[in-house]
Amino acid sequence: MAEEEVDEDLDLGEEQQGGSKKKLIIIVGAAVLVLLLGGGAAWFFMSGDEESAPESAETEQTDGDEEDADADKEKEDVKEQGPALYQSLDPVFVVNLPPGTGAKMMQISVNLMMRSPELLEFIKLNDPMIRHQLLNLFSTQDATALRKRSGKEKLQSEVLAAVQKIVDEQGGPGKVEAVYFTSFVMQ
Repeated sequence: MAEEEVDEDLDLGEEQQGGSKKKLIIIVGAAVLVLLLGGGAAWFFMSGDEESAPESAETEQTDGDEEDADADKEKEDVKEQGPALYQSLDPVFVVNLPPGTGAKMMQISVNLMMRSPELLEFIKLNDPMIRHQLLNLFSTQDATALRKRSGKEKLQSEVLAAVQKIVDEQGGPGKVEAVYFTSFVMQ
């Protein structure tokens, strides 16, 4: 008789555990369903279609809309020009800085951005001339000014102007759009 009571208690325990497992599965399933529905709704509302916009909104433009239109036009121009191409001027530049400016040496990595494959090839062919001009430019810099962001940005614009001057003087095709310093160390 005692064995029957123990067996009945075991059977009840298994039924209760089975019920709690079922509840857990239902709760997890409901949570996953809510997340999927929420994600689907967010995707639907955020991927709105430009064609579904009312026509009156398209015909009435304010100053902000005109600026947006100009920005869109610039993006289209960039797409027509092609993807950005980068040329790293390797090896890195290492120069001695003028005495009394705080640092003795500077090491800098320079990358040029352009959109023309022809200009990319031109830059590669004229690398010695470009490196010579940049070494001269870097060796005259004031380390105190270069510690500030504005000093680095000024140097960046000077590098861009120097490289573009070489491209123009040598009859290079296109324009260098940007200069990026990917490493900048002063000691």
